[in-house]
Amino acid sequence: MTKRLFITLFTVCMVAISALADGKLAEATFATKTHDFGTIKEANGPVTCTFEFTNTGDKPLLIIDATASCGCTRPEYPSKPIKPGKKGTIKVTYSPIGRPGAFKKTVKVKTNGAERTTTLRIEGTVIPKK
Repeated sequence: MTKRLFITLFTVCMVAISALADGKLAEATFATKTHDFGTIKEANGPVTCTFEFTNTGDKPLLIIDATASCGCTRPEYPSKPIKPGKKGTIKVTYSPIGRPGAFKKTVKVKTNGAERTTTLRIEGTVIPKK
């Protein structure tokens, strides 16, 4: 874990230094920043959606972190830099167990891009177990 953290921090620093040197940046452009699950059944368990993005900048894009607004939501993101023009995804899983009713959750995505933080949103309504 320590080695991975070091490599990630080193990569972030190198990409940041490179961007500052020539004024060019990476940029994550998301196809959509919201997802509505509609009505889901608590009994069916976790649901997942995927947010696709493209690096529309001139430098490699690094997803530094993705943090959910609560423990019921779990984001997964690429650990390797996304080259300019290439696509990547953020996978978000929501667990409806014990959470009947409407929900609105967010995932904050931190990058080395022009827009340092992007907020993704999921929502829906959970039908309780009977």
